[in-house]
Amino acid sequence: MKILVLTWEFPPRIVGGISRHVAELYPEIVQRGHEVHLVTVEFAPAPAYEVVEGVHVHRVPVACSDTFLHWVANMNESMGFHGGKILMAAGPFDLIHAHDWLVGDAAVALKDIFRLPLLATLHATEYGRCNGIHTPEQHYIHGKEGYLVRNAGRVIVCSQYMCQELERAFACPGEKMRVIYNGIRPRPYPLDFDRQAWRSQYALEGEKLIYYVGRMTYEKGVKVLLQAAPQVIEHLEGHLRIVLIGTGWVDDLEQEARSLGISKYCQFSGFMADDQLHRFRQVADCAVFPSLYEPFGIVVLENFAARVPVVVSNAGGLPEVVRHMETGIVTWSNNPDSLAWGILQVLCNPELGRRLTEQAAADLPARFGWPRLAKATEEVYGQVLGEHQGLRDN
Repeated sequence: MKILVLTWEFPPRIVGGISRHVAELYPEIVQRGHEVHLVTVEFAPAPAYEVVEGVHVHRVPVACSDTFLHWVANMNESMGFHGGKILMAAGPFDLIHAHDWLVGDAAVALKDIFRLPLLATLHATEYGRCNGIHTPEQHYIHGKEGYLVRNAGRVIVCSQYMCQELERAFACPGEKMRVIYNGIRPRPYPLDFDRQAWRSQYALEGEKLIYYVGRMTYEKGVKVLLQAAPQVIEHLEGHLRIVLIGTGWVDDLEQEARSLGISKYCQFSGFMADDQLHRFRQVADCAVFPSLYEPFGIVVLENFAARVPVVVSNAGGLPEVVRHMETGIVTWSNNPDSLAWGILQVLCNPELGRRLTEQAAADLPARFGWPRLAKATEEVYGQVLGEHQGLRDN
């Protein structure tokens, strides 16, 4: 089978979770005997074309623009043009796989022009991120998402929660969707470093160290973590450090920490490179992800692999990923009291934390291993091809 993939991010260009998803899925698809050509956005110094783990990666230029939505339109024009060249030069292809609305216009145009079946993976929706559709820009993005959903023969979503969300937002029938979880590759974590010296950069001896990593946006619920912190600090008699890793609305969150009187316990570290983050995880006592909206939560899997106890909210797909009191602690979304309770469960019960991390690590290959998930994706490819052939025969 020959597959054309469209995605707006691919390493080394990393904007969100899609980049890692596509970078880890398609080598497994290639391993299953298929040929994959992936079209993405140029990103210096990465070459315009290279083969990465068997995947043919084509990076295309995008004209600059003053607005994000205009830039997306330019990206689709470029992807459509270059994708068409690939389909003609390297064809025949069997299907197109598009990741999210950002590449939807190009994907649908190529589907129509070359009469190929289209599969779409929706990683999130504007409806869910914004708790409804309220502004003209949100209406525009929501419309583009619906356009892609309607034109796709099948839609893959990353959780049962997302399946329900697409039913609500787009009246997408359940039989058109397939739930396939995100996965994670096993990575060797560095062992040959001075843990005590590394930890001392963030916490004093005797202090507990908790952290959040991700985008600093409203839907990630970082403010809820700050609001929960005073209870945790009081219970631990001040022996706590909170490290917040990532970029975004940092100024607003720093102001929130000041207003709560907890600034001295918080460190906003900004972006942290992967090699540093791998070390950091090994010295942290707890990872906290208090999302208000979360279709899946790949970052949770990364902490499972690093054997860091996790405390999450029950937003979106997180309760599907984290089994409460088995592989982590699940708390009530947007509830500082509940979140504080969950954090203290881990920090005050080391044996519980050890048990959670052991069971979480054991959960990874069985539920979130890429070979299994690639096989499920291949099954959807077969369904899309079969239905497309049936339509052509009729």
